[in-house]
Amino acid sequence: MPSGALPGSESPDQAMERPEALPEPRRLHPLPRGLVELYGLLAVLFVLVPEWMAGGALAGLREGRVGSELPVASGAWRRIPELRLASMTLAELRQLAGAWQLRGYGRLDREQLTARLLRRIQARGRKPL
Repeated sequence: MPSGALPGSESPDQAMERPEALPEPRRLHPLPRGLVELYGLLAVLFVLVPEWMAGGALAGLREGRVGSELPVASGAWRRIPELRLASMTLAELRQLAGAWQLRGYGRLDREQLTARLLRRIQARGRKPL
């Protein structure tokens, strides 16, 4: 290396002359075939069989039901206006606000609109729908 050259500024010809030692690739030791088959059997026993059993149990529960898949609304859902408003979409909330003639409801976000509707419900003592 010349005395005025920087340590990392070798010419490409000089760099090609000196081969860099590449690390030897890491070798993985293969598992015995019997152990791989045992792991496969354990995966089937602990993962797939319980899923299959749960699926069969759920299918059995669905067969006995008649009508709607949804549970009947609880009494609390009908009595408490917060729950009723929380289950409504923003479009339904805006329709309700329009029906109750709340001013400026179109520019309110969901939380502000719900708060205004709850104040109106509590002030008048009526249910949301």
